[in-house]
Amino acid sequence: MATPIFETWDIVKIPFPYIERPVRQVRPALVIGAPEQGARHSPIWLMMITSAANRGWPGDVTISDLEAAGLPIPSIVRPGKLATIEAGDATRLGRLDAVAQKNVARYLRDRLRAVFASA
Repeated sequence: MATPIFETWDIVKIPFPYIERPVRQVRPALVIGAPEQGARHSPIWLMMITSAANRGWPGDVTISDLEAAGLPIPSIVRPGKLATIEAGDATRLGRLDAVAQKNVARYLRDRLRAVFASA
């Protein structure tokens, strides 16, 4: 079976790992990178997606186009929760809208600029 190929801004369904408890919960996530496409082990870098009804975190980004995203309820991207999984564990649901893409990209640029400025 071929490893699925994902692009940045795809929304996928994955078994999301948690650091605070030894369990994985199937949930949507945003692909922010897929550096080893086609390799034997093909990791994808992800940000958590959660219900907009949950208490907000700094940096949360609202998903405006739920239909394009393949999501059934109002949702947000939570940039503070990152994970890496094998691409074979993911199923594509949809794609993030352009406005949310800009907001997530801005969040990443700002955080990474701060990290590398101090290095």
